[in-house]
Amino acid sequence: MKNPAAWAVALFACLALMISNGMTLSGLSVYDVQFIEEFGWSMGEIKFRDMITLALTGLLAPFIGVFIDRYGVRKCMAVGWVVLIAAYWFYSQLQTLADMYWIHAAFSFVLVMCGLNAAVILVSNWFVKYRGTAIGIALMGTSLGGAILPQYGTAMIEARGWPAAFQVAMIFPAVLLLITVFVLRDRPQSAGAAAGAVDPDLAASGVPYREAIRSRTFWALALIAMSTFYTVLGVQAHVFKYMSDAGFTPQVATNAISTFFLCALVGKFVFGFLSDFLDGKKVFYGNIAVMLVGSVILARMDLSLIWVAVVTFGLGWGGVYTVLQLTVMNTFGTRDAGKILGTITILDALGGGLGIWLTGVMFDATGSYEMPFAIFSGLVIFALLCLTQVRPLSDQAIKGLAPNSGM
Repeated sequence: MKNPAAWAVALFACLALMISNGMTLSGLSVYDVQFIEEFGWSMGEIKFRDMITLALTGLLAPFIGVFIDRYGVRKCMAVGWVVLIAAYWFYSQLQTLADMYWIHAAFSFVLVMCGLNAAVILVSNWFVKYRGTAIGIALMGTSLGGAILPQYGTAMIEARGWPAAFQVAMIFPAVLLLITVFVLRDRPQSAGAAAGAVDPDLAASGVPYREAIRSRTFWALALIAMSTFYTVLGVQAHVFKYMSDAGFTPQVATNAISTFFLCALVGKFVFGFLSDFLDGKKVFYGNIAVMLVGSVILARMDLSLIWVAVVTFGLGWGGVYTVLQLTVMNTFGTRDAGKILGTITILDALGGGLGIWLTGVMFDATGSYEMPFAIFSGLVIFALLCLTQVRPLSDQAIKGLAPNSGM
């Protein structure tokens, strides 16, 4: 841990995920009640926006992954921040559902260029040793976005109204655009880092894309991503409405979202750190098991246990989120990481979009979250079964892959 520039990159990746995910996904649910009251839209109609974002993210990810591999994270991120600034201006002028859907189509570019895949590749280029800890730090950003942006939105709606909330928030990606252009570098050698910070050969090693997608491990990880993303994005997008309907105040419901993401933040760092020193697969099993406990408690629909469900679900999900990305990087390396992560994103984005949208559709049809919450538990069990199929590649004696991943 002797290279401060590398840890600065991990912290930047954390901020990038806080803004990119928080402003396009996890920070938007607090506006839903405003849109229902002002425009008369249904929950299913509103949540279809997230299905658009995530479905297009999945479709775009493999193609933009090629550009990330070829041109680097920095250039792609700069474009993404410009798109996010423009999209938030148009959000402040929102009038129709079609306007919302077009804005969320633009958000898909932001998520691919500035989101999870870009951040994981950036950090992996700077780290081999302590990669689990570094990825854990980076992925804490998604939790910070889920914890902070809803609080920002609730406060701004009460103080100045929802259009002003979108306009003021444009400052956040503008600041990151400046850092990306003038400070950020893709690899330690391009930043003039001291020799020995990271071996360039290690940063570029890995399994070829065609070999990766022919492996059982790849598809097992992709299905784990799809099923867990369906569950977690469904929970974070609907817990505010669930608690509001149960009589909790908007601030308390917002606090539940923030608590969920703060617990996920703790899980990401702790389990990422543990993965550098313990058997990674055992850590992975533990993460999914904790997440399952939270989903089962939530499915009981017992409001006296809602905070227990939020805390355990958040802790488990935080670990799954980190260890999943770490397992992909440690199994397949960074050589074709953009294309490999991009292909997995097709399934996890589709799962996440369906989780948000179908949960809203089922709520509109039944007036209850009982069925969607039961489905969440079933999908976590499915993820646990898929993990049994994650194994080392037979020819994985590749320079630079973490020796203690346990995969």
